[in-house]
Amino acid sequence: MAVVDIGGRRSAAGTDRVYRPAARKSLLYEDVISMVEEIVASERLEPGDMLPTQAALAKRAGVSLITVRRALEELERVGAVRRHQGLGTFLARPRMVAAPARPGGLLATIDGADGPAEIRTEVLEIDRGTPSVDVAVALQIASTATVWKVRRRRLVDGRPLILETAMIPLVLAPELDRHAVELGGSLYELLAERYGLEDDYEDQLLEVVSPNAEERRLLKLTAHAQIVRLRGRSVDPTGKVFDCFEHVYPAADFIFSISGATSRQIVQGSDVRDWSVSPLAPASAGSAQVADPAAGQKRAR
Repeated sequence: MAVVDIGGRRSAAGTDRVYRPAARKSLLYEDVISMVEEIVASERLEPGDMLPTQAALAKRAGVSLITVRRALEELERVGAVRRHQGLGTFLARPRMVAAPARPGGLLATIDGADGPAEIRTEVLEIDRGTPSVDVAVALQIASTATVWKVRRRRLVDGRPLILETAMIPLVLAPELDRHAVELGGSLYELLAERYGLEDDYEDQLLEVVSPNAEERRLLKLTAHAQIVRLRGRSVDPTGKVFDCFEHVYPAADFIFSISGATSRQIVQGSDVRDWSVSPLAPASAGSAQVADPAAGQKRAR
């Protein structure tokens, strides 16, 4: 009976000769990945540059299109490339670092790989409605109470990269829709200046999931892309909850930096199954639907 040894195998005869296993041969798709890396280096491709077509890669590597697709799927999974249906495969930009727990507006919480990012905001929706049971519990209000639903899309250096939804009790921020232009900047600065609602601390839950159809469309995601969904609520220094929020990020574009310690835990995992608002019927006076996202654009400060 053979005796197994670390790094090799001894013969059954008990000799001291050690047989080293042959080096594992790389899989075909791994060879394609190595070839793509060589192409990027030799041709000095930059983020946003298009790679050769799948057919060209298959011919160059001497493999099937199935093998090339497998290699590109792996490269997309780790955020190295982006594939766009009907257009081709492009070299991806380095991931940005997001610190969602850091105080301040979005610009203060995003570090671009090449320095500070330029952030532009599109206001997609400002409307009034009734919260789901989970949102009502998180906000510590009755399920029949009215809340604002503010939905925005953030463009970082021109790319749609973040969807933000805020749910705020109407009684705490009356006539919020009249400040739609200011929503192109920091929502929390607006709430602090107009209504005295200052963010003292937050509790957040983060999960990686597949996007729904609307999220995929608004963030221009590929079929296999994953998102990071962050949900939580904001509490002022007196302990009053004034905001439930949801942020959606493409998983391939961000690294998250989260630090700090607190004994408070205000949102449990089971509390966020239904994080939604139902529009009031009939539509309430003063609500606003922003049909053209460009109409609400304003550079964040």
